[in-house]
Amino acid sequence: MAADGETNPETGKLEFSLDVPFPSSREATIALRSLSPDREPRRGGISKHLSVSGSTLSVRWSADEARILRVSVNSFLDHLSLVIETMEMFGPPVAL
Repeated sequence: MAADGETNPETGKLEFSLDVPFPSSREATIALRSLSPDREPRRGGISKHLSVSGSTLSVRWSADEARILRVSVNSFLDHLSLVIETMEMFGPPVAL
């Protein structure tokens, strides 16, 4: 897992990115679909973008305040942990 955080000098917003490798692109896509429906509870002040490239799930945040960013990232990591535990419990996905 790789993470990177910084302040964008052009927008002044805090930005954080996280790349999560999975054993296969199918598992990365399952994680993406499981995590995508969760919108940020607060309107404005933060945005989150999820994508898959190969077998890597990438998440990018942009926030006005460090506190809002921290809460969003922590919540996402809790959900990601649950998704990974569930996939491990049921085994690798079966191709349809």
